[in-house]
Amino acid sequence: MSEQVLNLVIRKRQEQGEGVVVLDLVDPSGNVLPVFEAGAHVDVHLKPGLVRQYSLCGDPADLTRYRVGVLRDPASRGGSVAVHELLLEGRKVAIGTPRNLFPLAESATRSILVGGGIGITPMIAMAHQLTAQDSPFELHYCGRSRSRTAFLDELAEADFAGCVQTHFDDEGTEQKLDLPAVLGRPAEGVHVYVCGPGGFMDWVISEAQKAGYAEDHIHREYFQVEVDASGDSFEVVAQRSGKTVQVAEGQTIAQALSDAGVNIQVSCKQGVCGTCLCTVLEGQPDHRDVYLTDEEKAVNDQILTCCSRAMSKTLVLDI
Repeated sequence: MSEQVLNLVIRKRQEQGEGVVVLDLVDPSGNVLPVFEAGAHVDVHLKPGLVRQYSLCGDPADLTRYRVGVLRDPASRGGSVAVHELLLEGRKVAIGTPRNLFPLAESATRSILVGGGIGITPMIAMAHQLTAQDSPFELHYCGRSRSRTAFLDELAEADFAGCVQTHFDDEGTEQKLDLPAVLGRPAEGVHVYVCGPGGFMDWVISEAQKAGYAEDHIHREYFQVEVDASGDSFEVVAQRSGKTVQVAEGQTIAQALSDAGVNIQVSCKQGVCGTCLCTVLEGQPDHRDVYLTDEEKAVNDQILTCCSRAMSKTLVLDI
């Protein structure tokens, strides 16, 4: 998968909360940047072989800059550490053009936005866009502690500040998120959006399902998931390349194909971004990603080669 790369400059860098860096990226010639919609992310090229995805958290109406917020994760596979150590004010950085896998539903009559920790980033852009569209919404921002939380000043000063509610683990019970009350009974046109740590997201999604929200009214974006590479070995046929490989237990399809000289572009390595998506011509995938919807997985004609495996003895891929 190829993409246009933008060569930008870090105009401003802020440390916010605990371990969050917020970067303003601009065109060095002062040109406006490509249009993006709320929910979009960009691929940030940190160094050779290290590309990570970060949500755009700025106002989509402001194309003079792209904003990203990155938490330094102690369990980082290199991405967040590289952002914090390498992306300094004045440095150049290459990024991909915005892609949106987490868009706002055009048909929504009201939106419930729920962000946990650094999962607030796409929600900020959504709040800006919904405000511009005069579309009703509420934004719930959950964090461990007010002192450790980023973007609080920005949200308090925003045009939509009246739509924002914050919830902190170490403060009184009266301000904690009462999710069943927030979700209520599903009304026509109400959509729920969630982003944050995996356990937090699973809780919000489960509560929305229990409340009766339809699956296509519950929208999610995962930042990081655990990849399970266990399972028996199986065969993969790369039809267009004319090669057949054996994928061992603990090995990914992408790794096995790469070892055989069939290169697939891989980015997140967790089944989140969709970069390594391939078409399945024959066989039954064992889907382990969070990129494809349940409906897309049921069709069994696509697979994320960075994490998913096979339920059949052989998979034939169009690559």
